[in-house]
Amino acid sequence: MKIAFVGKGGSGKTTLSSLFIRHLAATGAPVIAIDADINQHLGAALGLDEAEAAALPAMGDRLRLIKDHLRGSNPRIASADTMIKTTPPGEGSRLLRVREDNAVYDACARTVELDGGTVRLMVTGPFTDADLGVACYHSKTGAVELCLNHLVDGRDEFVVVDMTAGSDSFASGMFTRFDITFLVAEPTRKGVSVYRQYKEYARDFGVELRVVGNKVQGQDDLDFLRAEVGDDLLVTVGHSDWVRAMEKGRPPRFDALENANRHALDLLRAAVDSAYERRDWERYTRQMVHFHLKNAQSWGNERTGADLAAQVDPGFVLGESVTASV
Repeated sequence: MKIAFVGKGGSGKTTLSSLFIRHLAATGAPVIAIDADINQHLGAALGLDEAEAAALPAMGDRLRLIKDHLRGSNPRIASADTMIKTTPPGEGSRLLRVREDNAVYDACARTVELDGGTVRLMVTGPFTDADLGVACYHSKTGAVELCLNHLVDGRDEFVVVDMTAGSDSFASGMFTRFDITFLVAEPTRKGVSVYRQYKEYARDFGVELRVVGNKVQGQDDLDFLRAEVGDDLLVTVGHSDWVRAMEKGRPPRFDALENANRHALDLLRAAVDSAYERRDWERYTRQMVHFHLKNAQSWGNERTGADLAAQVDPGFVLGESVTASV
């Protein structure tokens, strides 16, 4: 199951995504955690110190390796140079599985030990001074989108992505790559403005969007969120001494998390499990192709010097039963 956490900067989406990752790992489920935010904080939220977080391999720096691996023997893709972030898989492409070992994970993922289990952590890499004026952050998150396009995951396998803040994910089709999107919103006008924007953009693409109210301090905050987001409000989270200790670098054991917040994580897991029943791999593949053709026409063909529409395999539908190329 592919899960996104989105929200405005400072809403607490990284903290909540890290709590949910810990919650899943504590059940023994296989989890891939991906930090796709421009501010790379997920590693620290999962307990890494500054040196460990800085040493994580950046997906953006290994984009050529990722393309070479995913291209496989797909005859529609002449070379890795003609692959862009939206290139869809087809017959002969290599697909990624959550539980497997492969060249992409070897190069880009690191195992993080949590007190309740382990996760594979992948990061896009930080936006640096060298990127200013010559590149945009979407060139880094493109590595994530390419991997998601080639990922086959099942009911009890989880990929949790801490997305870039605000509505930046709409610069590509990555917002359609998830079974469910949790939007973290504070009980303020700014907090719910990103929700309205996300809801409007996602309306025509069948994106399943649920709101997690964060920093809720009382009934007035709860009433405000209910009035602003209606039935999309799934659960609210308040103050947490456990989180405060974690933010100081001294997290207690995860089983010491407050009962109310543990219950909130249970509700998130139930929403994810429910989303599995509504999976539509044909729509997922169709949307992948839609955004690829859109990117090909607007900039991809000119940049690569190739007709990228020819990369689309009309008979291919991604799904759990698809056999990956070796």
